[in-house]
Amino acid sequence: GYPLLLRLLGTFRPAPAPVGDPPEWPMISITVRAYNEEAAIRRTIESLLQLPYPAERRQILIISDASTDRTDDIVREFAGQGIELLRMPVRGGKTAAENAAGAHLRGTIVVNTDATIKILPGALKALIRVFQDPTIGVASGRDLSVGDVTVEGNQGESGYVGYEMWLRSLETRMGSIVGASGCLYAIRRTLHETLFPEALSRDFACALIAKENGFRAVSVEDAVCLVPRTVSLKKEYSRKVRTMARGLDTLWYKRYLMNPFRHGYFAWALISHKLCRWLVFPAIPVGLVGLTLIAGHSNIGRGLLAMALAGLAVGVLGMRWPEGSPVPRILALFGCGLGVTVARREAWT
Repeated sequence: GYPLLLRLLGTFRPAPAPVGDPPEWPMISITVRAYNEEAAIRRTIESLLQLPYPAERRQILIISDASTDRTDDIVREFAGQGIELLRMPVRGGKTAAENAAGAHLRGTIVVNTDATIKILPGALKALIRVFQDPTIGVASGRDLSVGDVTVEGNQGESGYVGYEMWLRSLETRMGSIVGASGCLYAIRRTLHETLFPEALSRDFACALIAKENGFRAVSVEDAVCLVPRTVSLKKEYSRKVRTMARGLDTLWYKRYLMNPFRHGYFAWALISHKLCRWLVFPAIPVGLVGLTLIAGHSNIGRGLLAMALAGLAVGVLGMRWPEGSPVPRILALFGCGLGVTVARREAWT
């Protein structure tokens, strides 16, 4: 219902006017967090150096989170091309690395990205171009999930990422998104908090910080970055658990922004997009109880219960079955088929 309401409300909002290049490109600082990325860091640095942006107007800072492989040595090879290395003495995580980078930033706009991300050629300028609007404090890139479908067990991530990007485009039309992409986003340096709690998620919080300071956060359609999918569903599941846990902690930290009487649309969007999605799991047992009660009196209820149980079976077995096994999909098809058959029987009678 949330995206449909956004789509409806957005029809009454004027489309944003095209934005041209600024008279002079601002000084930017590109930060890349890396931990044991010797396999990818060289390619990432070379890709950043090739991006069409004035070299004298950009700083590239690689933050090594106490890497134990050859990551630091590879970064030092590019010192002659202006690449800077900041090594953390002990591993502290993504947010700690970003906090430490604050004292070394020289740009008026900070661009945050990851070591395994590929930024497409026109994406950087597209991201920076929107800051000509003085109301914009954060600009988020558009993720494009990519991977080798012949070896990965996580193709469904593409659909999820595509849905998320579409949702952010609708929120941008309404005025502001409620969370940026951790893979690629830009923020005014004045909004970059160097003492942000290390256990929280800065990429989510940056849109909230922008709101607190009277700015908007937007998604930039042309700022495309390629995000590799994990080849393992188990690893992706673990990553999602971490994302949800940190996200809920961050939301609690900024909970006053969910007050619709003070923050109107933004509070509604924050609750709908983030809180409702992340808190689906407590509703599952309640929903099963309700379906079980309905199933005692209705074949449609029995059909829905069969679908729900099949979905749970897919979720549980999918994390434990060998990667690439067709069994979870077969269970899903069986459960849906059973549910439809029972529901059709109710319709005929």
